[in-house]
Amino acid sequence: MKLLSFTHGDASRWGALVDRNAHGFDVVDGQRATHGRFATLDEVLRADALVDVAQAVSQSAPTFRSDTIRWRPPLQRGKLLAVGGNYAEHVKEIGLHAQAAPIFFSRFHDSLVGSGEPLIRPRVSEQLDFEGELAVIIGKPGRYIDAADAQRHIAGYCCFNDGSVRDFQKASIAAGKNFCASGSLGPWIVTADELPDPTRCVLRTRVNGEVMQSAPLSNLIHPIASLVAYASTFTQLAGGDVIATGTPAGIGARRTPPRWLAPGDVVEVEISGVGVLRNRVVDELSQGAARIAM
Repeated sequence: MKLLSFTHGDASRWGALVDRNAHGFDVVDGQRATHGRFATLDEVLRADALVDVAQAVSQSAPTFRSDTIRWRPPLQRGKLLAVGGNYAEHVKEIGLHAQAAPIFFSRFHDSLVGSGEPLIRPRVSEQLDFEGELAVIIGKPGRYIDAADAQRHIAGYCCFNDGSVRDFQKASIAAGKNFCASGSLGPWIVTADELPDPTRCVLRTRVNGEVMQSAPLSNLIHPIASLVAYASTFTQLAGGDVIATGTPAGIGARRTPPRWLAPGDVVEVEISGVGVLRNRVVDELSQGAARIAM
């Protein structure tokens, strides 16, 4: 399944994409399909109820068209854990060394937008940068998870843009990684049964159609199972938690000259087998018509 959160009119909803067609996708209303059992996608994952949802969706007719909705980050409640320095070439380009244990930091939910929504370059900086990543979505909760069992705790996968304000990041990772609407998550969650081996996937980040980052997910220094296991040693993982697995080489900050994101730029994070996360950049003081078609 492909599961999403969205707004239609003034109402926040969640659902599942079904048939692709000329206008994009048809969308089954998840709350209606489950007879109001789950108000949000976060609730579905916290209940570890993907099997029930799949059955309900298969028995339901589409309610919306994807060209009539606004996409939100699929999840808005759980922990957002991100990993730094997890591709060898990226570690080299930023002048660090690979670490024996993964480097984790956190993001806030209001620092992320859904696909098609504007990325905001803050008025206090001109150093907004892109970082394309794979995000792992937790389903089954757990603590002290063994790496060999990690797959049983994964509900699915998303694309992630770990948008970073570099001049602020130099002084504080928390600040540089958490400006409002500086990153994005989506466009949907591809459930793990549809992507049994994400290491076969390739990640590409494009700015205005130009490929800036490209790497197979098999290049991760700390593989997905190890990240899940390590994270579960310091925190209780719950359904709806997100683990972003790190970005490959090619970030704007390490180009000559640096390639900072500017208003009007369109950033795309594409992962084969997952989808394309697409956002346009706007200045904080001119957020007006910045949505782009999915």
